Amino acid sequence: MIPPYLQPNDEIRIVSPSGAIDPKYIDGAKSKLTTWGFSVTEGEFARSEYGRFAGTKEQRISNLQSALDDPKVKAIICSRGGYGVAQIIDKLDFSSFTKNPKWLIGFSDITIIHNAITNLGVASIHGIMAKQLTELPENCEQVQQVKNILTGKLPEYTIAANLLNRKGNASGKLVGGNLSVLMGLRGSEFDLPYKGNILFFEDIAEKPYHIDRMMQNLRFSGVLSQISGLIVGQFSDCEEDPQMKQSIAEIIFDAVKEYDYPVCFNFPSGHVDDNMPLVLGKNVELNVNESASLLKF
Repeated sequence: MIPPYLQPNDEIRIVSPSGAIDPKYIDGAKSKLTTWGFSVTEGEFARSEYGRFAGTKEQRISNLQSALDDPKVKAIICSRGGYGVAQIIDKLDFSSFTKNPKWLIGFSDITIIHNAITNLGVASIHGIMAKQLTELPENCEQVQQVKNILTGKLPEYTIAANLLNRKGNASGKLVGGNLSVLMGLRGSEFDLPYKGNILFFEDIAEKPYHIDRMMQNLRFSGVLSQISGLIVGQFSDCEEDPQMKQSIAEIIFDAVKEYDYPVCFNFPSGHVDDNMPLVLGKNVELNVNESASLLKF
């Protein structure tokens, strides 16, 4: 299900369900979103700080639950990722949300909320948050594409060819997010439905052997044999390890080499400024050929 697209003056709520954020980024995001013609509010505890978290567990639950339940709120943007959603996701009630679906935007630790929403059959946006909205120019593609999606203009991406790409065509629901966060949900009620779907993942500051361990889990648990396609995003601040005898990209390629579905490497999405938004939970078409990879929503 696609949530209703936004109309002028619709309300967007900024919440902080994970790590604490510098308030200047909430101010910057509110300013940017207001120029788009929306009414922008913030959760009661969006600026709170409790150690590394944006408030206590109870405050963060209240913050997000209020936004999920409020029928006037048409989109929720998470201020940042970090860590913290795993502590509260099972305490949230999505019953009002399923009756009145709305867009949720974020990435990194927000992958957990995306998974919960995907499992409810609702689409959401893996994309930039408050810091990027504050610092990136209005006319850059990653900013404009978020605005486009919210207002009903879904993207088509053309990505340069990569030597490790595997050619082919695939269709299916796009699922995924941050690889480490996804692995923390394996075997839980917030694990994803992988069969027949196209998997996307990215990560930050992970050691190559950690990445290999996660890929082996996906391989011997059957996930990699069930998906219909794979999109590999950015692995930023991940230092290569010569002792592994493979690059990170080669580690990923090696884990999927026995399958025949299309694989697209170096997709511009993840913990980078060039973070193109993806509509998770929506059926997409992926075409990987010799000259480029095409992703159509």
